[in-house]
Amino acid sequence: MSQLSSEDEAELQSLLKQLLRSINDRISGAPSTECAEEILLHLEETDKNFHNYEFVKYLRQYVETSLGTVVEEETKNLTRGDGQHAIGSGHDTLIHAVTRRTRDSSEYQQMMQTLKNTMIMVVESLINKFEEDQMRKEEMHREKQHSQSNSQYTDNCSDSDSSFNQSYAFIRQEQLQALAEKLDSSRPKEVRWEALQALCCAPPSDLLSCESWSSLRRNLCAALTDPDLSDNVLQFFAKSFSSSPLNVTREIYTSLAKSVESSFLSHKLSFPTGSAAVDINRPEISRLLKQIRLMNDFQKEVTTFWIRHPEKYMEEVIESTFSLLSFHHEHGSASSGSEKSLEPIHLLALLDIKATWFKKWMHGYYSRTVVLRLLERKYKSLITAALQQCVHYSESRERLTNETTDPGSAEQQNSGSAQRSVYTGKELEYALFVHSLCVLGKVLIYTNGRKLFPIKVKKRKDPVSLTDLVVILINILYQHPKPPHGDPSHTDSLSPSGLAMEVLWMLCERTECATECLYQTPVIETLLAPVLALLNGQQAKLKSPAATLTLIADVLARVANTDRGLALFLYEKNVVGAHGERTFAAHVIVQFALRLLEKELSSQSESDASHALCGAFIFVCRQIYNTCEGLQVLRPYGLHRAVAAAWKKTSSLSERVPTPVPGATAVTSTQELQSMLVWEETLLDSLLNFAATPKGLLLLQQTGAINECVSYMFSRFTKKLQVSRCEKFGYGVMVTQVAATAPGVVALHSSGFIRAVVVELWSVLECGSEDVRVVRPKPTPMEPIDRSCLKSFLSLVNLLSSSQSVWELLGRQPLANKSEYTLREMPTSIPDLIDRLIAVNSDAKINSLFHYEQSHTFGLRLLSVLCCNLDSFLLLESQFNISSMLLQSQRENVTEPDASEGEFIIDSLSVERNHVLVRVSAVGGPSERKLPPRALQEGEDPYPWPMFSHHPLPCCYTLDPSKIHQSSLDSEISAFLASSKDSKDEESWMEMCRRQYCKVMSSKPNSLTGKVLADLLEKVVAHLSNSATECFFSPAQYKAEEKTAKSAVLSSVEQLGISTCFRYGSYLKLLKEDAVNELTLLMKHIKIFLSTQRVKTSSQLITQQDGYPGHDWLASTVFLIMAGDVDRSLSLLLNLSSLLTSAFIWPARIHASVHVPLEVAVSGIPPVYWCTAHYVEMLLKAEVPLVHSAFRMSGFTPSQMCLHWLTQCFWNYLDWTEICHYVSTCVLMGPDYQVYTCVAVFKHLQPDILQRTQTQELQVFLKVR
Repeated sequence: MSQLSSEDEAELQSLLKQLLRSINDRISGAPSTECAEEILLHLEETDKNFHNYEFVKYLRQYVETSLGTVVEEETKNLTRGDGQHAIGSGHDTLIHAVTRRTRDSSEYQQMMQTLKNTMIMVVESLINKFEEDQMRKEEMHREKQHSQSNSQYTDNCSDSDSSFNQSYAFIRQEQLQALAEKLDSSRPKEVRWEALQALCCAPPSDLLSCESWSSLRRNLCAALTDPDLSDNVLQFFAKSFSSSPLNVTREIYTSLAKSVESSFLSHKLSFPTGSAAVDINRPEISRLLKQIRLMNDFQKEVTTFWIRHPEKYMEEVIESTFSLLSFHHEHGSASSGSEKSLEPIHLLALLDIKATWFKKWMHGYYSRTVVLRLLERKYKSLITAALQQCVHYSESRERLTNETTDPGSAEQQNSGSAQRSVYTGKELEYALFVHSLCVLGKVLIYTNGRKLFPIKVKKRKDPVSLTDLVVILINILYQHPKPPHGDPSHTDSLSPSGLAMEVLWMLCERTECATECLYQTPVIETLLAPVLALLNGQQAKLKSPAATLTLIADVLARVANTDRGLALFLYEKNVVGAHGERTFAAHVIVQFALRLLEKELSSQSESDASHALCGAFIFVCRQIYNTCEGLQVLRPYGLHRAVAAAWKKTSSLSERVPTPVPGATAVTSTQELQSMLVWEETLLDSLLNFAATPKGLLLLQQTGAINECVSYMFSRFTKKLQVSRCEKFGYGVMVTQVAATAPGVVALHSSGFIRAVVVELWSVLECGSEDVRVVRPKPTPMEPIDRSCLKSFLSLVNLLSSSQSVWELLGRQPLANKSEYTLREMPTSIPDLIDRLIAVNSDAKINSLFHYEQSHTFGLRLLSVLCCNLDSFLLLESQFNISSMLLQSQRENVTEPDASEGEFIIDSLSVERNHVLVRVSAVGGPSERKLPPRALQEGEDPYPWPMFSHHPLPCCYTLDPSKIHQSSLDSEISAFLASSKDSKDEESWMEMCRRQYCKVMSSKPNSLTGKVLADLLEKVVAHLSNSATECFFSPAQYKAEEKTAKSAVLSSVEQLGISTCFRYGSYLKLLKEDAVNELTLLMKHIKIFLSTQRVKTSSQLITQQDGYPGHDWLASTVFLIMAGDVDRSLSLLLNLSSLLTSAFIWPARIHASVHVPLEVAVSGIPPVYWCTAHYVEMLLKAEVPLVHSAFRMSGFTPSQMCLHWLTQCFWNYLDWTEICHYVSTCVLMGPDYQVYTCVAVFKHLQPDILQRTQTQELQVFLKVR
């Protein structure tokens, strides 16, 4: 490249000067020239803006222009030879080689020489210019010094905020005394002005500590009233406020407050009440405004440091402020009817319209206590005046509702201008209203502030209570719902509706405030008055109905989102209906939402506003129906069907929106489509929230929109969006609720949710973090499941908690069992996950895992949780032969695999396998089996539990069963049954039986087993099934023919269930050796009987296609109770099938039954879920709220555990005696006792549940305990 031109040299000089200015602070701060050179040499390493400097950009461009072709040619030459790829170490080698050859090239040498010569010239030119500038500055400085006077006060006082341009001369006490005398009001104005100038230039610390400070302060306050001296005094006060301690500044502040107060008293200022303007640039008003501005700045800043000083200082500041603001309220009066007194509060409201100073004072407890105490004892008139202002504004708005203009919106005029000096009387009044409302809003949220109410105000007979004030705010909301949309500069923050809503929101967010202020009948009546009017076909007295009703819905939603507010809507008749009768608020709200959906309100049109209004009221309903108790109230209205119908209509319309044609109004079409899509999402979101409760999920399934809703949820879940503005938790609970049912988990699968969970797990478990260079290696996991994988583990547990979900995801799905797996092959489904992590039975699978031990341990832990659900285990065993696979792995995990008897190798995997094998082989409650721990012990024998690779199970894992009383002698129940055989009064006999049962259960529960229990159940079931009032279903019409029964075929799952039941019965010593055939015969009878009770369905759900999915655990339980007697068991079950209780304690009996509505029968959701579990969640919230909250926080649901426990009749969770008591209690006392049993279990487990929630293992604890 040739020599740089003169223009290039000039540009380089300018860019270099710019660079030096940018780093001036760093260079000038260097202690020596050598350090400055080091800073420049390492500037790229230390300055993050290095590459943004124009000088550096210029050099980079120059280098690229000079050497670009050289680098390209060298790169081509090098890569052409050996064909290296530009990755890894080869990439680094290539870069080094190209760099070396480029630096050896002639082009590089020429570029460096040119650049060096040019920069030498540029630097010399800069140095010469610098020396010339320095000489010129020195000459000017000498001239300036020569022209200056010899006065000791050399600096003019600066009114800027910076102190860099200010220099202070030291001042003696004698001089201060002289200045104080010169400031006396008797002295000429020129003398006082010169003294003020001197004071402004002196150090404030010297002035404030001098002996004559008190007289000096007095004279300064007197000078405030002089228009020519006022600004200088304020300047001095401002400087003192910023540099003096509170013990001094409080004196200045109180003096300033008194001065302002006396000025208002002497001037007796006023302003017109109409539209006439008042000019704040009038000298007397402008002077007062500046003084109050200084006070307001101090008010807002003093909160940051007054806690470091004695409370009396703070109290003086607060009291002087309140005295100033309340003085004219007590003594001032209007000069005439057309004018009002201008008071300090008016000017303060103009300066700080939202009362920021008061909010800061009320923020900290230290100052809030003093503020509220003074307001209560001495300055309650301040709150009274603020309240009076709100009352006046509300009443004036009511009188002007019919006017086309909006006089209450004075704050909107000229809002776009940068600065204003003229305000109308209405604007001053409105500013004061805003200020007053902000003050009241802050007072209301504190207990001692609310104690100030009720307050007596003018022109009102009764004092204004808290409820009255809230009603006033709502009325303000009605009269001025929104600011004009045409003014883009105006925001809602100063509109009446925005201000009222801010206060209402604050009250809603605090429980105590809401209870005292909002949750009152007059408030609810006022909120719902326009709604009731529209429902009754009347015109609502609202200026803008759609906007106002939307704001009402917002408040109602926030109220309904709290427990107390929801109870107020559901259980208190606080609204007067159309015919004068009192009704519940929830009913009014849902009726109005339905009307909006059906477009029955003539005042509403097809517009965005109507959609917004309808969506707002559906959102209120949503806060109600996403709770169990709320859904009970709203269910009869069929809101889910109405929302689904609206969604289907909107969805079809959005598909038919025409494609924009050239020349047509494309913008309108696009906006219409966008509006329709937003409305469609709103409806879909509302439908989705029905899935928050078990019964709501059934209703959602019946709408036919469950797949679309779950897909919508997945789209929001992946974006990590909040459920709604009122929800405290994410979608975790809803996902778990949906996953508990067959249609729900199928919807999750089709949406891609399960695939996403599996892929995320695999990425964390096997792939690790992003593929970047590891600077520090990850620590070796100490826990079997690393914390990074815990979230994915819990997600899988939630998804696979229900046996119905497992059947839908795994049923008829074989494992891949490939001969080879590539390292990049990722599982995308649950069967794939089981194949890769659980059924690791080949070298190919072992070699495909990067972290074999950790990943397989994860899989075994997941399997352990899955096998806790007996029906899930039976499916896994029947399809994948899990037990044999684990036993084979144990046989191979020995010290001498070839020998017949080798010792087991104790490692993490063998311990996990042993735990799973014991869990699936031993049946029983906590007192009937002992599961081996997963952790090793200290000492010589780290794992004393015997491992096994063949059945039977070692004896140490089963405990001696409790003694079962087969004899009926000496039993109170037996005596009762024997003495009441001839009783004719059927109802009284049942009541007596229940009383006797309760007596025995409360005194000797363990005696109610064996033959006594069998006799009791048989007698009670026979008695109830013969009673027309107790018989809920039609009596069983079944002839037990043994030949027909033997021809029936049982599935492999049912056969495995029979084997499990027989093992348990043998352990309990209830069954004989040949009882397997008897139990098989019973199961065949029941299967034939129940098959005649089921509807024929074309459902795609696996659980709906081949009878009941799983084993009939209730029939097995009855068989054990009857000690293996087939006839007695079959008779009891047939009689039981006609009772309502059977629908809940016998899941197989009600599965796809003809005795329930067809849409429920084909839904795939059992009554034990949508009924029992629903009521369990409802009672838990009321009776055991801590447990209910723990479930919500963990993302798990009580309904999933209830479904788990009740489907398998509490097997493996309760001891045999307790299982018998559960069955007998539900049969004798009624099906509702199933709900009470579950609630009792949760209450018993409360301490453990709360503890496990904190450690994020609630799901696992409840399942594997």
